[in-house]
Amino acid sequence: MTMREITIDHLDDIARGAAILGTGGGGDPYIGRLLASSAVRDHGPVALVPLGEVGDDAVVLPVAMMGAPTVMVEKLPSAEQVGLAARTLATYLGKELTHIACAEAGGVNSLIPVVAAAQLGLPLVDADGMGRAFPELQMVLPTLYGIRATPMSIADEKGNRGVLDTVDNHWAERLARSATIDMGCSAMISNYAMSGAQARESLVPGTLSLCAELGSAVRQARAEHGDPVARVVERLGGRKLFTGKVVDVARRTVTGFARGEAKLSGMDGDAGSEMVLKFQNEHLVAERDGVPQASVPDLICCLDRESGEAVTTEGLRYGQRVTVIAAPADPRWHTPEGIDLAGPRYFGYDIDPVGVPA
Repeated sequence: MTMREITIDHLDDIARGAAILGTGGGGDPYIGRLLASSAVRDHGPVALVPLGEVGDDAVVLPVAMMGAPTVMVEKLPSAEQVGLAARTLATYLGKELTHIACAEAGGVNSLIPVVAAAQLGLPLVDADGMGRAFPELQMVLPTLYGIRATPMSIADEKGNRGVLDTVDNHWAERLARSATIDMGCSAMISNYAMSGAQARESLVPGTLSLCAELGSAVRQARAEHGDPVARVVERLGGRKLFTGKVVDVARRTVTGFARGEAKLSGMDGDAGSEMVLKFQNEHLVAERDGVPQASVPDLICCLDRESGEAVTTEGLRYGQRVTVIAAPADPRWHTPEGIDLAGPRYFGYDIDPVGVPA
């Protein structure tokens, strides 16, 4: 499905699909949908441009929310905060922006750029920097192409704002994370300003269209009394890992991240087994009876067993019946450089990546 504009009618499906691709993180999609609905209602539909149609000389600016998803649920951002981050960086760069882009395909961060595009009257690129969500801002494919994260802007809901210019993308993450903590563990950012040529080379195409497809597939499966989880697995070329009941969740906010583990007790064909999901904002490793079944950089998604709706890491609760699925990431994440940037060992897990056949 190819979209050419985003209207209010598209937002529910995009939010639902983005939550799936967000692998448990990326922020609460409900918050993103509220902000995007307000912006589109006030400013009109947002033009959506296929990545291949972005000209070489375009000035493309990703916009996102940074911080712990658990905090975002209680400390809601404002639409003005989104625009402030984008305008601050544009002023610093001294360039006329031509396009807005998504940094990641996750929950709130697939819809925050819709807000920015509507406010600024700019088209939105149908692409993102990951093809999923990751917890740290250097973990985008543009990093593999030598595109700098800075200069980047950061803004909070009080009106505080700043611009960082760092020696590399890891330092951008480190310093921006410190500022985000002081700003209440969530802030709005704009970074990875790039040319159209750089965007076409480094971004993952078709992300927002895919989000809408996934959301529509789940909605239609429920209406037809079908299996929404199976529809998602089929569309993503993934596989089911486990179906079970959440029996324990250990979650804490540390250095601006939601870190923890969730334990699932098997149901149906998985009865008698246990799965542990380990997360840092996003699900990183899925273990069945102590044996890893999937890991980053591939996608590990936790879906409600009946409805197919994504269950975010901050939304995991005792007693939920869920199905865990895995799906292949963009193949560039499986290069040695991609594994170094976002593989399991980066997060402290002494295992080789456990991938899903593409």
